[in-house]
Amino acid sequence: MTGIAVLGSTGSIGTQTLEVAAAHLDRIRVVGLASGHDGALIGDQLAAWPDARWWCADERARQRSPGRWADGGLEALATADGVDLVVVATTGMAALSAVLAALRSGRRVALANKETLITGGHLVMRVVDDAGGDALDRLRPIDSEHSAIWQCLVGERIEDVERLVLTASGGPLRDRAPESLDAVTPAEALAHPTWLMGPKITVDSATLVNKAFEVIEAKWLYRLPYPKIDAVIHPQSVVHSLVEFVDGSFKAQLGLPDMRLPIQYALTYPDRLPSPTRRSHPSDWTSLDFAPLDAAAYPAFRVVREAAEAGGNRGVVLNAADEIAVAAFLEGRIAFGAIATTIDEAVARWGADEEPDLEAIDSLDREVRAQLRADIGPARA
Repeated sequence: MTGIAVLGSTGSIGTQTLEVAAAHLDRIRVVGLASGHDGALIGDQLAAWPDARWWCADERARQRSPGRWADGGLEALATADGVDLVVVATTGMAALSAVLAALRSGRRVALANKETLITGGHLVMRVVDDAGGDALDRLRPIDSEHSAIWQCLVGERIEDVERLVLTASGGPLRDRAPESLDAVTPAEALAHPTWLMGPKITVDSATLVNKAFEVIEAKWLYRLPYPKIDAVIHPQSVVHSLVEFVDGSFKAQLGLPDMRLPIQYALTYPDRLPSPTRRSHPSDWTSLDFAPLDAAAYPAFRVVREAAEAGGNRGVVLNAADEIAVAAFLEGRIAFGAIATTIDEAVARWGADEEPDLEAIDSLDREVRAQLRADIGPARA
């Protein structure tokens, strides 16, 4: 029996994690729940999982079930008795210290949060290395692309890998001419053709910042240099990623877009079990198309990737600048094309070669956010 704590239990990944857990009550026990906000959904989850301790960012929520409250927040839940695996489905950097605490205490982590490795990958992987053993067992990716790569690498040697190929749907703007990007409205950027996600990640899918972030994650997870990590446009989102080997052969992991599959793989690894995911037959897929990722059509992808390759503290700057720029776009304060410009200028302003510790990450994050908010100013009339 695997005891799990779900950080971010009321979000999309968190709720789907609990669906998977409910389908395997003989294998998975929910012993911790954490949410960013109080509300009916966390109440329903507490009722459904009566053995789970819980925490909410709104301290007033402890009145809902004070006897089950986890003093100490996310770190307390991540290291609580009975927790074997911590599912990190939070947004932002809130869970970075909890991930580090969980790994140091011998827990495994199933990671669906990009910001953890974008801002603190050097810290996280240092702890993973110190623990020894199979790094991909200790830190299990949930993103569909990274789960696909993980599955393709089972039984393989990393030194035999020629290239990782991440697939991207291209988002809602893949057919837009680059010169028309400044005219993109929030409604157009949020109309993703494949995935139903929150507004921030949906805009990141439109700019392909999310794909550049996945390149950074791949560098940390699989310890491969950036020249060995590529991305292609694949509109159908059936092939979730590919691995090319030195002999010229490829492995790919395919399936309908359904996050419950990578979630379950992370929860039950190394076993494969029946799942509640959607099913299809290859004949249903008709065609599988691939195209090069045109950097001119996705300038933010190029900006983020170049900054990532420079290393240092730039992951922190990238993450903070992207969040502020996306929020400003959604609020009508900047044009869509200014997201890439804002990120690029922030990296030029704050980027440095030294890798920051946890305290410096938090300080830099706050500084970048505060200054960019002031620079961008209020919403346009």
